Amino acid sequence: QVQLAESGGGLVQAGESLRLSCAASGRNIITYTMGWFRQAPEKEREFVSAISWTGGTTRYADFVKGRFTISRDNAKNTMYLQMNSLKPEDTAVYYCATGPSFAEVVSGRSEYWGQGTQVTVSS
Repeated sequence: QVQLAESGGGLVQAGESLRLSCAASGRNIITYTMGWFRQAPEKEREFVSAISWTGGTTRYADFVKGRFTISRDNAKNTMYLQMNSLKPEDTAVYYCATGPSFAEVVSGRSEYWGQGTQVTVSS
């Protein structure tokens, strides 16, 4: 079993930055892909970004390219999402996910999910 815990969310103004963290526990997921998703009120959950276990492969949704950066520290079993130039439309609950397959994580079919952290961006 894998447990994921997100942190770092909060309330910021447009143009500011936040750094989200996702700490994994329960087993070593060093070879697992990790990813971020978000869900805004009354909207479906959507893919934000993913990173392979080596960190050598990353993918971003078009709406965050150039603003968000995903990274991971395998020694700490932790993934990060640096979010810059935040916009009000980035307001959502952000979830982390992990699994052995990059394709499955990107498609939202991960077995393991965190509880989410709220990000609110005011205009």
